[in-house]
Amino acid sequence: MTVDRVVLPLKVVLTDINSEVVEAWRAAFADTPGVEVHRGSILTEKVDAWVTPTNSKGRMDGGVDAAIKRHLGAGIQLRVQKAIRGGFAGTLPVGSAVCVPSGAVNPRFLISAPTMATSSQNVSETLNVALACAAAFQAVHRQNREEPGSIRSVALVGMGAQTGRVPARVCANLMWTGYTLFNDFDFDDYDELRATVVAQLDDIESAPVEQRVRIAPPARRTARR
Repeated sequence: MTVDRVVLPLKVVLTDINSEVVEAWRAAFADTPGVEVHRGSILTEKVDAWVTPTNSKGRMDGGVDAAIKRHLGAGIQLRVQKAIRGGFAGTLPVGSAVCVPSGAVNPRFLISAPTMATSSQNVSETLNVALACAAAFQAVHRQNREEPGSIRSVALVGMGAQTGRVPARVCANLMWTGYTLFNDFDFDDYDELRATVVAQLDDIESAPVEQRVRIAPPARRTARR
């Protein structure tokens, strides 16, 4: 059942140290209001939540994950893995996410969304970036349902663009797809989100790299107002 909800504006910051990713974002999000693009470390962004592209076990042992664990302390990995055990029996599927208190003032929350099942997996030929980005924003919806207004700003890096070896333009366009899905729909669960993304992007590898794809609503749902 679709329920209309009052949705507060969300400030989205896309930030990365990779200049190719930054330029690709500027092209993909050029006509998208409410999104800022920065070149730099996510660790400097003053927002309510950081999004980290992780692996399905929540092991924060490489890339952005490792930098965030060093910054927030080892306890953040324990909280992420506890949430994965509690909600997903210890394995967080790509296309799902967990949101946990960071233990810090900035950010208040960390959202972990896997782009890969295991560390250092090449996901350049998959839909994992779109799935992970959509799941991260779905986690924002879920947190704000539980605690209205608790996440009004969020920062993301180039998901899958480093360890996952996804080309910058592909990464940017798939993240745009995940972001627009957040603006249009609030799914009942992650299974429905994954099914919707996969059904409509399954043949995207045949599309030009510069093409953006906006996902249409499932037949039984209506776009958010």
